[in-house]
Amino acid sequence: MAYKVFIDGKEGTTGLRIVERFKDRNDIELLEIPEEKRKDTEERKKYINASDYTFLCLPDAAAVEAVSLVGNDHTKIIDASTAHRTDPDWVYGLPELSKEQRAAVAASKRTAVPGCYASGFNCLMYPMVKSAMIAPHYPVVCHAVSGYSGGGKKLISAYEDENRSSVYDSTRMYSLGKTHKHVKEMMAVSGLSYPPIFCPSVGDFYNGMTVTVPMHFRAMAKKVTAHDVWEMFAEHYEGEHFVKVMPFGGEGMPEETELFSNAIADTNMLQIFVYGNDDHVLLVSRLDNLGKGASGAAVQCMNIMMGIDEKTGLE
Repeated sequence: MAYKVFIDGKEGTTGLRIVERFKDRNDIELLEIPEEKRKDTEERKKYINASDYTFLCLPDAAAVEAVSLVGNDHTKIIDASTAHRTDPDWVYGLPELSKEQRAAVAASKRTAVPGCYASGFNCLMYPMVKSAMIAPHYPVVCHAVSGYSGGGKKLISAYEDENRSSVYDSTRMYSLGKTHKHVKEMMAVSGLSYPPIFCPSVGDFYNGMTVTVPMHFRAMAKKVTAHDVWEMFAEHYEGEHFVKVMPFGGEGMPEETELFSNAIADTNMLQIFVYGNDDHVLLVSRLDNLGKGASGAAVQCMNIMMGIDEKTGLE
């Protein structure tokens, strides 16, 4: 049996990557809407309702509209937009958070794919809050750098323009003085009582990402060491395939004293690093903003919802 799958908005970066991940699968029948009809609401409605699974790779307003077009009780929706990530009627698609979260994804008909930065952040902060190593009111600061593909076609075009300004050669900070769209889910999913100060930036590389959270031991809820923190993460993610806790302090790794944001690009992996001394601990997650941060996560969620090996099509 082949599942019928429709991608609403497959011309975007995330949609194209999902299509790539289906290329060797014989259990998927991809429903392809004619190019001239892809913005026709009635035609989209037909394809959505004919599918077993529909991926929404759309702006928020269009994603909300697409959900309203569902007229049956069997089509399952996997939304890659921001629209439903904190909606209580939707399941947050980060199964590695807990056994309960994985079970919720498996049973879901409406799954919201996490934001790329938020995936890296929540994989760090959820265990810290859940383990009571930090109190929910801890004043969290997060710095992150992403490849420019995270900005979509317009930003990709700007970075790849042969006549681009030399300013694109350097790291570009953004969302200065305003709230980034991922902060809402970063706070809601992590269990924090207050929004983190989030400082995102874009580098001159296509895909990949690091999310970094520095924390002071003196402000933590209980007395721990950096190694204690590492052990907590190792236990929390034990047995997970796509989220890996790396050796403490990077010990024995080629990158022991440095990290490159694009080292695991084009994978669905998310790595967690713990560094520290007597005063503080530095938590880092590394992932592909187009993989575990977008299309890979979406396909992983679909696999879990299908009840098949979650690695299918992702390695």
